[in-house]
Amino acid sequence: MTRMPVPPFSRADAIQKVRMAEDAWNTRDPERVALAYTPDTTWRNRSEFLQGRDAVRDFLVRKWSVETEYRLIKEIWAHGDNRIAVRFCYEYHDADGQWFRAHGNENWEFDLGGYMSARHASINEVAITQADRLFHWPQGPRPPDHGGLSELGL
Repeated sequence: MTRMPVPPFSRADAIQKVRMAEDAWNTRDPERVALAYTPDTTWRNRSEFLQGRDAVRDFLVRKWSVETEYRLIKEIWAHGDNRIAVRFCYEYHDADGQWFRAHGNENWEFDLGGYMSARHASINEVAITQADRLFHWPQGPRPPDHGGLSELGL
């Protein structure tokens, strides 16, 4: 099976792949998101190292159980034949109602079928007030008319 677009990526393919990932993550559906990765995918997310699609799914279940009203924007930084570099921000609040904005970079590698075989993520987050939030759309994928990171000055 293939997950289009597949390598080698044109710039348009890479941009499409980034938006597909953003839209999937904004569903907050761990099962759906995990299907974009190879069964033996390797991840580094901050200081956590994961191996395999099942570990990714379990990680996402944990993540989204504490990151309430999660909203994410991704933007392409660079790409190669089977690699894409992405910068991203996401906003969420914790159980106490404290809002955060996380800023990060990801390096992705894909197999020939278009599944992500490796993901390396570096992420920092800062506390923000509710008034400082910039990601205002109903839960789910970002609407086409909502600005991206560059348009929002991030």
